[in-house]
Amino acid sequence: MFVAALQMVSGTSVQANLDAARQLLEQASAQGAELAVLPEYFCLMGWKDSDKLAVQETAGQGAIQDFLATSARELKLWIVGGSVPLGASDSQHVRNSSLVYAPSGRCEARYDKIHLFRFDNGQEQYDESRVIERGAAPVTFDLPSLDGHTYRVGLSICYDLRFPELYRALKSDLLLVPSAFTWTTGQAHWETLLRARAIENLAYVVAAAQGGVHENRRRTWGQSLVVDPWGEILAQRAQGPGVVLAELRADRLSAVRQQLPALDHGVL
Repeated sequence: MFVAALQMVSGTSVQANLDAARQLLEQASAQGAELAVLPEYFCLMGWKDSDKLAVQETAGQGAIQDFLATSARELKLWIVGGSVPLGASDSQHVRNSSLVYAPSGRCEARYDKIHLFRFDNGQEQYDESRVIERGAAPVTFDLPSLDGHTYRVGLSICYDLRFPELYRALKSDLLLVPSAFTWTTGQAHWETLLRARAIENLAYVVAAAQGGVHENRRRTWGQSLVVDPWGEILAQRAQGPGVVLAELRADRLSAVRQQLPALDHGVL
């Protein structure tokens, strides 16, 4: 099956971001993708972190969720909305939620980001916990392919990538990592971490990223890519909006796991 990681350079207008996402989704569909993954914060990269509060939605209703459902239905695609701001337990926070839509338009899975990014090197400071309420549970869903294989898909978001225990718990054939890595941390660790997660779990990894200089002046690393279960990069895009398309093969997945049955060798 073909999958697409969609790279964006999202701005401060939700509608403009949805329009840009739709164009990429249409391109992915035209190129034969069965699954398309949007990046973290695809719908908004605001002037400040608290801008997420103003556009948050209630689970199951809202313009962003309607957009994802309609696009999935019209384009006959599985779509992963990298992250959507959904209501939290108090008015000062949102959940950073990855939503999965089937070609029917039905929301089949929701994952709330567990690990919240914090970074301070004296020049750049980030602390997602100021406006994001962390999730608590790993989430997987089943993805049937036209090739007759059903892939178990594990969900994660961005900073989760640094916590390998989450991915081992997902026990998945395909791992999704919608992200908005900073230029600084991405340059240092992005590719290494993604390839490591693929190798450790003998799984495909699809990482859709923000990639460029944004309207809010933030610079993100980009380098959206697809990695195979042996850690080989199948497709990649450096910067700017675009579609990163690659083929997943069930026989490749099976062969690698038979040759190196590390997943059967237990835990400490």
